[in-house]
Amino acid sequence: MDSNVVVSITQLLTHLFIFALGLAALSCVALYVIDRTQTRHAIRRNFPVIGRFRYLFEHLGEFFRQYFFAMDREEMPFNRAERSWVYQAAKAIDTTVAFGSSRDLRPPGTILFANDAYPLLASEAHPIAPVTFGPHCPAPYTTQALFHISAMSYGAISKPAVQALGQGAKQAGIWLNTGEGGLSSWHLESGCDLVVQLGTAKYGFRDAEGNLSLPFLAEAAAHPAVRMFELKLSQGAKPGKGGILPAAKVNAEIAQVRRIPVHQDSISPNRHPDIGSAAELLDLIAVIRAQTGKPVGVKTVLGSADWLTELVMEIQLRGAESAPDFITLDGAEGGTGAAPASLIDYMGLPLRESLPLLIDLLQAVGLRHRIKVIAGGKLVTPAQVAWALCVGADCVVSARGFMFALGCIQALQCNKNTCPTGITTHDLQLQRGLVVTDKAGRVNHYARTINKEVEVIAHACGVAEPRQLQRHHCRIVQTDGRSLDLHALYTQRELSQDAR
Repeated sequence: MDSNVVVSITQLLTHLFIFALGLAALSCVALYVIDRTQTRHAIRRNFPVIGRFRYLFEHLGEFFRQYFFAMDREEMPFNRAERSWVYQAAKAIDTTVAFGSSRDLRPPGTILFANDAYPLLASEAHPIAPVTFGPHCPAPYTTQALFHISAMSYGAISKPAVQALGQGAKQAGIWLNTGEGGLSSWHLESGCDLVVQLGTAKYGFRDAEGNLSLPFLAEAAAHPAVRMFELKLSQGAKPGKGGILPAAKVNAEIAQVRRIPVHQDSISPNRHPDIGSAAELLDLIAVIRAQTGKPVGVKTVLGSADWLTELVMEIQLRGAESAPDFITLDGAEGGTGAAPASLIDYMGLPLRESLPLLIDLLQAVGLRHRIKVIAGGKLVTPAQVAWALCVGADCVVSARGFMFALGCIQALQCNKNTCPTGITTHDLQLQRGLVVTDKAGRVNHYARTINKEVEVIAHACGVAEPRQLQRHHCRIVQTDGRSLDLHALYTQRELSQDAR
């Protein structure tokens, strides 16, 4: 290359560098003046320019904490050990570990399983027993799977996420709950079993005034893939608050599916306007069941059992056939895309308290076999699923577990349309990272690995299949360091409550 050309390029780069330095210096001076004179932020006023880095580091801390600072089992809402297990299961990578457990077995609340002296041989194991929902319906639903995909609406999650979940559910033989955002073509295209959720705003099934439209309901029920309907009374992360979908996520297609205005916040009522009592709840269940011919249940969070007692009394007056075909019980530890922190942190009972309460109440009034129980709320590993089965659940559902299977990195951006993995965003550039066929396979692997390893736990406990697990098979560590089996633990709690 000619030496003059080299000199010219060098001079140009030097001038550009000096210009950039000058521009940076001017920017710093401008920021200094702005920060020094503004009155809203004390840190920036006292430490101009430098104080701005605080907000950057605070934001980056959400991402770096899980990789560099948090221990394997201390992070919330899901720790690294839990996420890593899901990632390995979803990728069909060997989930065995070596040398010993890193799990501390001493803290109160720790789950332990009681192994049998004579565990089952592989030749003695039975296939997982099927469960039938809605035996009195014209179109009851039977499933063998233990673990299913919980409610995530199209809107809260993206089109490719819905497609991947649907295809994975079809491969694994499990159901996908549509969430409260209505039934879209993306839910239907895979042909997987669907549980259609009706939220408090009746999205997708509402008339112009927001009331339930029976023709829209019948149209949905006509699809063979739609197997059940679920009335959402409340969910774990925000009991007493309706769904929240920011306007940035309400694009034209989502607005059409939900039958709402485009580019406006989609905020559901705190409850169904037409349900204010046990009688009205059973009335609406009867209407939906008659219109669709399919099982109808409710999703709820327990704060107390008083309303359940009222519901049971009303069922006894009307007859067992009037009961909901299932109750999906969400714990206070459940997740969501957007909710007030005051509800996420403080409202509702954890599943460990509410699930045995519900099971025992249904058992006491003779409705346990009539009403199936689905447990949800931060159950993403085989041990957590096995615990729920020991307590008495018929099936377990998870949303965030399957989000991890899709590639979620717990970036905590679900409510901002900026999800870096394309799962909870409608930004087409970010959605490109989510390859449907690849992620569908991961959903399938994750569901199948859960079922397989729950079977491993069941066989180690000495039962032929997971739905034979009982409360005496699971133990919980107490404050004195000893463990109690679930039967003794819940009996002890009942006696102490009676004594009070």
